[in-house]
Amino acid sequence: MLEEELVQLAEKVISEKCEKQHIELKKAAGGTPSKLYDTLSSFSNQLGGGTIIFGIDEDSGYEVTGVYDAQDLQKKVMEQSLQMEPVVRPLFTVAQIKDKLIVSAEISECDIYDKPCFYKGTGRLRGSYIRVGDSDQLMTEYEIYSYEAFKRRIYDELRIVGRATKENLEKDNVTEYLIKLRRQKQNIVNLEDGRILETQGICQGDVPTLAGLMLLSEYPQEFFPQLSVTAMVVQGKEIGELGDDGERFVDNKRIEGTIPQMLEGTLAFVQRNMKVKTIITEEGIRADKPEYPIKAIREIILNALIHRDYSVHTDRSPIRLVMYEDRLELENPGGLYGRITVDDLGKASADTRNPYMAGALEIMINTENRFSGIPTIVAELKKAGMPAPVFIDRRGVFKVIFYKKAAAQSKDVDLEQEIVSYCITPRSREELAKRFGFETPTYFIKTYVAPLLTDGKIKMTIPDKPKSKFQKYYSE
Repeated sequence: MLEEELVQLAEKVISEKCEKQHIELKKAAGGTPSKLYDTLSSFSNQLGGGTIIFGIDEDSGYEVTGVYDAQDLQKKVMEQSLQMEPVVRPLFTVAQIKDKLIVSAEISECDIYDKPCFYKGTGRLRGSYIRVGDSDQLMTEYEIYSYEAFKRRIYDELRIVGRATKENLEKDNVTEYLIKLRRQKQNIVNLEDGRILETQGICQGDVPTLAGLMLLSEYPQEFFPQLSVTAMVVQGKEIGELGDDGERFVDNKRIEGTIPQMLEGTLAFVQRNMKVKTIITEEGIRADKPEYPIKAIREIILNALIHRDYSVHTDRSPIRLVMYEDRLELENPGGLYGRITVDDLGKASADTRNPYMAGALEIMINTENRFSGIPTIVAELKKAGMPAPVFIDRRGVFKVIFYKKAAAQSKDVDLEQEIVSYCITPRSREELAKRFGFETPTYFIKTYVAPLLTDGKIKMTIPDKPKSKFQKYYSE
């Protein structure tokens, strides 16, 4: 970064008196901190990397203490960076603030095929870190495994289930699947049934795979009790709230069966608990309008069932659906897979965690694997006049949130003017999202601030670099 950018960033940190997801402070008046490995690891593993600023003392009220020797500090930081696997290559900037020198070290995100970045002195399991808020936390075994599974193309859906045999596959399910498969894949028409089941990941020899059991067995939960969906309806806006009758849950159900059965069972649960409004169209026709678009609900349930993690690390965790007073949330074990990020959803073809399941379900229930159904979800909510969906990817859990139209309308009353008024003082993405109660700054900026930028009601402090980490928004 440029010197003036470093000064601007430092002043912002001092003013706000807090570290951030992408910023770590280190005092270095008396020498180079001896253990930077945790932060070097976490920033290298984090989307977008991060910046370490030396010369600001958090424990002394964010006082600018300066660095003992800018040149020697850079040399010592580089020595520690060489102890990482892969080697970290910091980009240094030196600037003067309050008559003292400070130094920044920008740490770039490493390639996914090199993750996790770890300290060689302690090894991958004890030296890999992830950034959570303003702290560096040791990666779990599962988080490390997630990278390994992607790099080595480990498909957990294909692991065999020792206690199961082909007899556990429901004959009618298998027969119907084979008929549909032969109709659509001419090159396997003449193969024997057993050979086809092997090519499609349903069996390995005479033993069914996890995919085979979840798709075609009589009762998959005989082998995996928690590979199910827990669905509930709560009285208020949080699970702990009590309704007028003193009950927390209006409805609470565990939904089991094969993936197609769980899809239909979960969809039926949502439909049963949704309010439906009868409207009269312009043509004078009566029509029912549910709280949430059925197509969008079906897509998020199907996506969760297909793309959840089926490894041994998560097979004790069910998919979880909760209907609140103002929103619906669905979360599944296993964060986004491979190279895709939340911002990429629906824009490009994604790596698929469970390609055999996805392929089989395209045959069985006419699903579409490409793009994960995200464009359909966005389009259906827009057609219904509802806010865009919120996607959150956090430490091995992926969550989708649908906000009700009524809740959004009440929240949007004078919201535009509130944002404009709040931005009389330039505000960052994080400040705006926190001020208006949104978990994800990206969603808030895209949904609420972007239209104001287009209308000229709000401007950017760095218009030439709209995605700059130093970007702020202001009104005149």
